Amino acid sequence: MRATLEWREGVSEEKTPLVSIRDLHKHFQVGRALFTPRPTLRAVDGVDLDIFPGETLGLVGESGCGKSTLARTLIRLYQPTSGSITFDGLDVATASERDLTPFRRRVQMIFQDPYASLNTRMTVRDLIAEPLEIARIGTPQSRTAKVHELLARVGLHADHANRFAHEFSGGQRQRIGIARAIALEPDLVICDEPISALDVSVQAQVVNMLEDLQDQLGLTYLFITHDLSMVRHISDRIGVMYLGKIVELASNTDLYARPSHPYTQALLASIPVPDPTATRPVEPMRGEIPSPMHIPSGCRFRTRCPLATDLCASTEPELRDIGGGHLAACHYAGDAAPPKAA
Repeated sequence: MRATLEWREGVSEEKTPLVSIRDLHKHFQVGRALFTPRPTLRAVDGVDLDIFPGETLGLVGESGCGKSTLARTLIRLYQPTSGSITFDGLDVATASERDLTPFRRRVQMIFQDPYASLNTRMTVRDLIAEPLEIARIGTPQSRTAKVHELLARVGLHADHANRFAHEFSGGQRQRIGIARAIALEPDLVICDEPISALDVSVQAQVVNMLEDLQDQLGLTYLFITHDLSMVRHISDRIGVMYLGKIVELASNTDLYARPSHPYTQALLASIPVPDPTATRPVEPMRGEIPSPMHIPSGCRFRTRCPLATDLCASTEPELRDIGGGHLAACHYAGDAAPPKAA
């Protein structure tokens, strides 16, 4: 694995973000109601996030916390409810479809299920060449040559171009999806759980390939996963998401060395350890994640936090710098006095 970058306090002042997200909300109206307002599902509920050129930003959290919705809203597959998304100077949240055309060439996505994301009626050649045809790049002959080049980059052979998706293993299908994602030489690639559907023996190979492609092509990654062991290896910075909000954000090394939010501590404590006699410094989380239609008052993690106090129930903590560019949304993170257990 390649060495991660050392992110220092003030990095946002030293580098201009490629993507800047401010107070982003994405809400869905669900169910049916004749005489009352339809319930609102607050999938993304006020996210502030910067992604810098050349970095890999990991995004972790339990299923249902809003990671994939955030990614799909970022690339305008979903229209934001409110907030701003700025990509290299373009206001993505309010841009017209015409203005989004060059943006869509520069931002691509790798989906979780490599089989569902590939059209089974198209050959591999057509799947990978389709972005080039839509963008009107090259001739049919040059596009075929480009497909062969991309297949070689992801560890496949030129003769695979004439086959169909069902003829490949899960790992090979994901490689095809990756080849398609980098066909237009994007700046940002969103990896939405790209290895969760793969065998453990294949996951490390795909992650190593993504790192090699990043070094070769200068890519920026938003890497979404719930695999805390893998995200530690690939990410430069890691954001922890809970019920639609970022609750902690820090460099790779800092987050694992001093997790400051109780949710992050509980997540890291849940990583399996190959030692049945090992003790855990933090008690695993209790209860289930609340519904995003009924978010608790104050701190949204308080219903599962063993350290919750009356302050947590009444006031929602802000995402603040607790030192060295390490951000945490907890009243008692950093130098604050620890609360008494409830």
